[in-house]
Amino acid sequence: MTAQPSPTTSAAALQRRGFWLRTLHQWHWISSAACLVGMLLFAVTGITLNHASKIEGSPEVENRQVELPADLLPALEAHAEGTAPLPAALADWLRGELGAPIGGREAEWSEDEVYLSMPGPGRDAWLAIDKASGEVEYERTDRGWISYLNDLHKGRNSGPAWGWFIDVFAIACIVFTVTGLFLLQMHARQRPGTWPWVGLGLVVPVLLALLFIH
Repeated sequence: MTAQPSPTTSAAALQRRGFWLRTLHQWHWISSAACLVGMLLFAVTGITLNHASKIEGSPEVENRQVELPADLLPALEAHAEGTAPLPAALADWLRGELGAPIGGREAEWSEDEVYLSMPGPGRDAWLAIDKASGEVEYERTDRGWISYLNDLHKGRNSGPAWGWFIDVFAIACIVFTVTGLFLLQMHARQRPGTWPWVGLGLVVPVLLALLFIH
């Protein structure tokens, strides 16, 4: 005769199962709450990136020329050739006059010119300063909100803080999917379609990659 599990053993197994179910459910909902908005953003921008040529609008280009005040001209001689941030007074004036997103970026200093590139998500900007005359040319190109969100998706020109957010978001997504997998395993007996659907989610992208990506 097959030995039957004792009531004590069955109760302990049920307690363990209940503990893991509660723990997995807790981590699953916490991670899903933490990455809910991010997953929606990355899902939507996945679609817009996949159809970028059809969705993105025409960029808007702004070009301006101004001349530095005389009292700021000596600041242009503060650095030799190489790379260095703009002097604080010069940067403050350019921000106020042009609205340029200078931040703490390093400019390229040459014998005749100072050049500063200021790319950002959904936009590009640059300015060039003639060291002899103090003439400034500033150009900014805005590609719209869709391009802005697409660049956030790719982490393009978005800064270190956004890069850290993507890393934390990715960890939350991993926790969400792994706890979901364990929950599927624990409920699979009552849901016969569990593993066929999981297998389909694996087989479809593999077949598409093998048959249609060259």
